[in-house]
Amino acid sequence: MKQNFKSLIISDLDSVCARDPATSSRVQAAFFSSGFHAIVCYRICHWLWLKKWHFLARFLSQTTRFFTGVEIHPGAQIGSGFFIDHGMGVVIGETAEIGNNVTLYQNVTLGGTKAFDKNGKNLQKRHPTIGNNVIIGSGAQVLGPITIGDNVKIGANAVVVKDVKPDCTVVGIAAHQIDKNKKSAHTFYAYGIDKQATETLEQTIQTLETKIQELEKKLTKRAQK
Repeated sequence: MKQNFKSLIISDLDSVCARDPATSSRVQAAFFSSGFHAIVCYRICHWLWLKKWHFLARFLSQTTRFFTGVEIHPGAQIGSGFFIDHGMGVVIGETAEIGNNVTLYQNVTLGGTKAFDKNGKNLQKRHPTIGNNVIIGSGAQVLGPITIGDNVKIGANAVVVKDVKPDCTVVGIAAHQIDKNKKSAHTFYAYGIDKQATETLEQTIQTLETKIQELEKKLTKRAQK
């Protein structure tokens, strides 16, 4: 069931209050959240896009980009409770689809990888599909017509080019799963990664460093022979 414009804006406003510790009221969110300003303008542009007023929608979208640093194509589809923290540098492509209660941090890109298939046919779907309750950390790049499942957390600066199953955390370049989370759609983790996931990543790094040191010792012994 589609929500009307007013209910969408209220849900976006409340998402700022719920997920930004620096915002304590709707008034503060409305005046000081550039991410909220961007999503309000997007919803107007998207309405114009659906009415086939494409030029006007693109013009207003680019104007919004100038003032907020957030670029959302009017053709993108975005659910309720959408939150962009800090905002600057966020890019969301034309065929991106975003579910409900999704959080994006600065410099996130939901981008397309190619416009044509191997036969030269124009691809209708070029950008990611994001599930519900997803958190995407700052600087993450989610590229291509891939699907990100519900309750996924994507770590800062990750590069995601393959589908991600629901209820897990991915980090790195290229992004890989580091744990299998318990289903906790209502738990919010800033920047898309929680303490447990961080500890798991640190353990992985330590293991790799140990293996590298062992390999270096073996190579040194061989060189001395």
